[in-house]
Amino acid sequence: MQWWCAAQNVAWTWTWRAYPGVWLFVLAIGIGFIAVKRRAAAAGITFRQRRTASFAGGLLLLWIALDWPVGALGAGYLASLHMVQFLILAMIAPPLLLWGLDPRVLGTMRVPARLARVLRLAVHPLSAILFFTAVMLATHLPVVTDRLMPTQWGAFLIDFLWIFSGCLYWWPILQPLPARAWLSRPVKMAYLFAAMVAMTAPGAMITFSDMPIYATYELAPPIPGISPLDDQRIAGIGMRFGGSLVIWIAITVLFYRWSRDEEKSLGEERLRMERRAG
Repeated sequence: MQWWCAAQNVAWTWTWRAYPGVWLFVLAIGIGFIAVKRRAAAAGITFRQRRTASFAGGLLLLWIALDWPVGALGAGYLASLHMVQFLILAMIAPPLLLWGLDPRVLGTMRVPARLARVLRLAVHPLSAILFFTAVMLATHLPVVTDRLMPTQWGAFLIDFLWIFSGCLYWWPILQPLPARAWLSRPVKMAYLFAAMVAMTAPGAMITFSDMPIYATYELAPPIPGISPLDDQRIAGIGMRFGGSLVIWIAITVLFYRWSRDEEKSLGEERLRMERRAG
């Protein structure tokens, strides 16, 4: 029995397969969230239902992306579904998980001083985006994909790095710790845009190649109705436009909130000036 989805070079069937490693991984994250909620309750902090729903939605997406059939197809049959996995694990699920954590609870946690310094460095916007970009570029290199995806530990490593780097990337946007006054909403929008630009290189490489570049998917038992090259091009388009769509949605939300706060500040300033003049 396989414990994690990996490329197996056997003909695809729609017969359900169990991946207990995926279940335990998702279950561990869920148990961790329950522990955080209990800690919050002990500190007198009540989670809003929408935060719990956000975390549950992110966890559900992780499960869908990692388990059968998406995880199995993406691991060794279709590059396009492998790219869908990347988008879910690195771009969509992490912000849902992070927003589900109430910042007040994180403030009550005590960690050793050395670990705290490491965490501050890891979630610094510059460190986070550099690590995310490095992981994104490295894990989409054909030599890395073809070496790691045929083994369960290798496939697990790629999936874990996507989730971990995605959480670091989204942390400065959703859970800034410690607070940084210079990390204003315009700076956050520029930060998000920088990652979108970085995605164009691997996306273009995958989309415009004249031949399949991943042996894992080129030599996989064929899936009827799609050629390896067409599958690869769909994957490249998905990375370029799917990732951009997620980031543009986030930028739009930030811009809306920034404009709303600016209008509110201007309104309060005008009201103070009118009172002084009166």
